[in-house]
Amino acid sequence: MNRRKLALVTGATGAIGKAIARQLVATGDFRVIMVVKDEEKALKVMEEIRRQTGSDDIRYVITDLSRKVEILELASRIQEPVHVLVNNAAATPRKRTETPEGIEVQFATNVLGYYWMIEAFTPQLKSGAPSRVVNVASYWAGGLDMTDLEFKRRQYDNDEAYRQSKQANRMLTVAFAGRLNSFNISVNVCHPGDVNSALSNSMGFGGHETPDQGADTPVWLATSPDIERVSGQYFERHRPQSCSFSRNLRDVERLFEICRAY
Repeated sequence: MNRRKLALVTGATGAIGKAIARQLVATGDFRVIMVVKDEEKALKVMEEIRRQTGSDDIRYVITDLSRKVEILELASRIQEPVHVLVNNAAATPRKRTETPEGIEVQFATNVLGYYWMIEAFTPQLKSGAPSRVVNVASYWAGGLDMTDLEFKRRQYDNDEAYRQSKQANRMLTVAFAGRLNSFNISVNVCHPGDVNSALSNSMGFGGHETPDQGADTPVWLATSPDIERVSGQYFERHRPQSCSFSRNLRDVERLFEICRAY
């Protein structure tokens, strides 16, 4: 029987996600399931991580995180304790597009995907407690409009939609932290670093940090004994930062209820 802890990492074929998955496997303490959308990329990443770490404790599952039905189906298949959930997947389409359910794709992936993953895997996180949820957000956050989360009224801009989604990630972290604390499940959020990636490029940015530097804080939040009892905090470079978005508890709860309704 494999006694290593189980970690789920979403968006693990991207630059930062791949580094997070590899670093977790490299600790020797975790089995990692990459939750990804593209099987061809997943196979390459899985073999690369196995080669670099010398470990077979990495596999993947194909799931479209913009679709609640697929997340629920995934949670029904993984019926074992989960010790770490890293919500990292993000989409930044240049043009406004919708899921088959009619939800704007960036909001569905970057915000609802985080919400649905935590909600769907709460039973497994309870079984794995003490367990941790790490939400990868950004310091590039703001502009949340709860009357137009899907850019139905505003003109869609992928950078504005991304900033809004990262604000939402930080707010939802506080909402879930309060709800899951009594079950010994911590929920924290972080800015990973400025990494040159397909995601940053899609918004017209580069990045000066390596993927491993970008993965450092998320992995620290997932593994460090120093923050074992810390929850509901926003971190940059291992340090807790004040988050004005998260202090407005009325808006935090309003956003949570909006997401619950989807």
